[in-house]
Amino acid sequence: MAVEQQELHGIPASITLAQGLLESAAGRSTLAVKGNNHFGIKCHSSWTGDTLIRSDDRPDDCFRAYPDVRQSFDDHSRFLLRSRYASLFKLDPLDYASWARELRRCGYATDPNYASRLIAIIERYALYQYDTPEAVSYTHLRAHETSLHL
Repeated sequence: MAVEQQELHGIPASITLAQGLLESAAGRSTLAVKGNNHFGIKCHSSWTGDTLIRSDDRPDDCFRAYPDVRQSFDDHSRFLLRSRYASLFKLDPLDYASWARELRRCGYATDPNYASRLIAIIERYALYQYDTPEAVSYTHLRAHETSLHL
């Protein structure tokens, strides 16, 4: 899904994967398990979907809940396509470190160590390999193979 989002919107798959791993405790957080929210996206005033209430920056913060994981990935991309994050798309999509630092600068997370935590996850698990044209080609091949078996 991260590679698909990269193809559609230009968001490096490594960034999406690292954010998902960090924000969801590798899929084990309450937000991920109960609400399919793998990116810690809060409700904000425009959200009309399901919600989960959890303490975060404040007690009883409102977080978005999704019917499935795919919608979480889609919404994460739409979230980053907002004007607040426009500066990200001026960066080289293969420069995950600059993307991580710019996400923090734009205020995606309140943790002052957010960028370094994303970079550490990307490097620990070699997630940068998903930012390459080879990863995109492989994803297309797997999608084609899957559709042949339907």
